[in-house]
Amino acid sequence: MTDPQPIIVWFRQDLRLADNPALHYAAQSGRPVLPVFVLDDVTPGTWKAGGATRWWLHHSLTHLSASLRARGAPLLLLRGPGDAVIGDLAEKMGAAEVVWNRCYEPFAIERDSRLKAVLKGRVKASSFNAALLNEPWEVLTGQGTPYKVFTPYWRTALSVTAPDQPLPAPGRLTPCRTQPDGDALSDWTLLPTRPDWAAGFRRTWADGQGVGEAAAAARLTHFLAHGAVTYAAGRDVPGIDGTSRLSPHLHFGEISPRQVWHAARVAGAAGGDGLKTQLDSFLRELGWREFCHSLLYHFPTLPERPLSPSFESFPWVNDDKALAAWQRGQTGYPIVDAGMRHLWATGWMHNRVRMIVGSLLVKHLLLPWQAGEDWFWDTLVDADLANNAAGWQWIGGCGADAAPYFRVFNPVLQGQKFDPDGRYVRHWVPELKHMPDKYVHAPWTAPPMVLRGAGITLGRDYPAPIIDHALGRQRALDAFATIRGGDPVQPA
Repeated sequence: MTDPQPIIVWFRQDLRLADNPALHYAAQSGRPVLPVFVLDDVTPGTWKAGGATRWWLHHSLTHLSASLRARGAPLLLLRGPGDAVIGDLAEKMGAAEVVWNRCYEPFAIERDSRLKAVLKGRVKASSFNAALLNEPWEVLTGQGTPYKVFTPYWRTALSVTAPDQPLPAPGRLTPCRTQPDGDALSDWTLLPTRPDWAAGFRRTWADGQGVGEAAAAARLTHFLAHGAVTYAAGRDVPGIDGTSRLSPHLHFGEISPRQVWHAARVAGAAGGDGLKTQLDSFLRELGWREFCHSLLYHFPTLPERPLSPSFESFPWVNDDKALAAWQRGQTGYPIVDAGMRHLWATGWMHNRVRMIVGSLLVKHLLLPWQAGEDWFWDTLVDADLANNAAGWQWIGGCGADAAPYFRVFNPVLQGQKFDPDGRYVRHWVPELKHMPDKYVHAPWTAPPMVLRGAGITLGRDYPAPIIDHALGRQRALDAFATIRGGDPVQPA
């Protein structure tokens, strides 16, 4: 007796069962379901996963595999060029259909197009939207062009269509009678060995139990019950748990934007106008994620080249020593160093702090935004290509809706404003734990007696600022003037 022709469900950045359109479609078909994940770190042009995302991927696949196995259809792990691997598997298994949820990175679009061409006429191929509230081609200006400014983009996006209700997780799945051979997850060595830099990751994300679909749902529930009440103000304070921290879960597709949207809308309706206003602010951040994906879709060179052509000739500086000091959290600016150490220890950084550390890199130090983008790509567990590229171009002043080039964040004032009691700095820069609040964000301004009392000798226990703020700011403005025809800069 021959096996019924299966449906191959190709998992990518949708590592969940609920609100997974491709999996839902396969489950409803009545055919055997073969879930597959392909680790593709060989295809040229692919932004291969950095160390932090590989750590998260290991744990996310562990949870997904257990969930699928409990429903009767184990997850097959394969490695190689995604389109070639899936095409070969479809032929080997005599598949009736291959289904997946769409990705929007340029290399993913090219890969999926190649697979559709290979399968055409032989195996049906279907793709679905599981990652966005709206497709990038659905939210356009009146002239049919992509938006480059967020506010009108989001206004139009809200008017296009209401997000669909999330789909339920499937029940029992029909497995293939014959299971092909695949890899063991341990074969992929996604976790670090020597040196083991992930101790802080394990503490932060509950030794991997804070990863996965169930953890994402729990995190959303916790945020809606607690953090959402003060979100509009609390989201800018890095020393408290004031944000949702859903970004890695959204990146890996452990939760869908539709699930987040509808849960927030329900909570807002039940909580009254005050909570609804807070959640509107939160959903606007979900809108920024949509905007970034739209930019990447319409401008596929976004991760490598500035959206503003004038920045092709920007006089960036090549300074490996300064870059290393920034990466290690040794710039002498406490809020910056706290953020960079936070990132290295946990794989995550508060969004306000991302802007502060980014501004110092590209404006004070005149290091290219791509250097920051590359470091974040390797060290963030939520290293999303669209958000990362658009965010760094925004910081650098060369992207869509970018921060004005004359806005150079003062890291001291930013620290004093958003970490007024120094809680965040003292946690991540313990050298400064005894510094009084008045000086914790600018220890070089403290009198010698205060420094001695805090056990600090500048240059030995904690570095002096890598560059004077006023000097760095003026140098940045002068550099920006060179690509703007020498026009006088506007005041900050």
